[in-house]
Amino acid sequence: MSLKEDLVRDHVGLAENRQARRYFAKFETILSHLPAVAEEMRDRRRLDMAETEIVSAHLTRLAGTFRALSHKYLMTGRDTGVFLGSLTVDRSASGFPVLQELLSMAADARNAGAHLSRLPSAEDLKEAMIARIVGERRIPSDLQYALSQRLYHQALAGDLFLARNEVDLIPLAGTGQEFIAHWSVWDGRRNLPVIWMMRFRDSGRTTLDQDSVRLERVSAHLMAQALPELKLVTVAQGVDDDFEGVHPISLKRLTVGPMYSSAYTRQTEGLGPVLDRARPPVGQDWALAWALEELEAERTETERTGWFSTRERTIFRLIGPEAAETGATRTERAAILPEPVFQTFAESRAPGFDGVEIYVAGKGRLWRAG
Repeated sequence: MSLKEDLVRDHVGLAENRQARRYFAKFETILSHLPAVAEEMRDRRRLDMAETEIVSAHLTRLAGTFRALSHKYLMTGRDTGVFLGSLTVDRSASGFPVLQELLSMAADARNAGAHLSRLPSAEDLKEAMIARIVGERRIPSDLQYALSQRLYHQALAGDLFLARNEVDLIPLAGTGQEFIAHWSVWDGRRNLPVIWMMRFRDSGRTTLDQDSVRLERVSAHLMAQALPELKLVTVAQGVDDDFEGVHPISLKRLTVGPMYSSAYTRQTEGLGPVLDRARPPVGQDWALAWALEELEAERTETERTGWFSTRERTIFRLIGPEAAETGATRTERAAILPEPVFQTFAESRAPGFDGVEIYVAGKGRLWRAG
């Protein structure tokens, strides 16, 4: 089996309208809980205030991407006279849309203005639909499709989570030399959104926020290294070695997902069997995993680089065999479960979840179990 065949064998198109709508409704619910999880992590000092705001901003963009896709595929499975295609989901590895969906969306965004100029306004389309229903007693599927595409192309003008979301730099107030760089990508192999944050000290003569050429080089390096197979210590050491004056203080990688749902995904281990046993109500048959990897600098050392020159070198905190293996100071894994699923999870004592933080969503609030 080729690599391409291996990557797509567990992809499935949501070709039925009700199935597609439930999928997007499910993710709308899931994503609505994630900012509260980020706040919980801040309370436990896994994220600081600036990092919490960064994570929340990326999650808002992720919600915008799902909203745009929901408009694009609103009429999936309906007879509109146009071949619509269907949302392709990774049913095995992630439960999220596949990378190609985001690449197609980015291409659509480049032509959004042309599409919108050809389409009637939303108000005109709605009036035409009412006239068709009342006057002709017919379902205006073609007009509904046109409206869904107008809403889709309008949404593309918003702030979305794309396949690659370039590096942004935030100066930390009161420091003068400390910054947080953040960026995010859609991991195309696992089909999962990944958020990166690097806090660093800049001892350069001109700091990155004032040196666009230097910033461009650092940004390109960070985007090229945003790969799931690279250990955090490898990425951080690369920055420390390749860019004089840029000294990482911490590096964090937050992976959102996989999403488990008996209706859309196929898992034979982990939370999959829990969902099968729980048989929760419609809309609550899901679970979301979440992993935060953290690398911290321990100290800096001065090393000689020539007869009359020296440079600082960062030593990162990797204590114990697990940290040496993962390349991170610590790794926290979490799962968010609706209350009915959590009840079954607690009763079944599913294996493999020792040390996993469990968050429970129910009754209009979210809380951490245990």
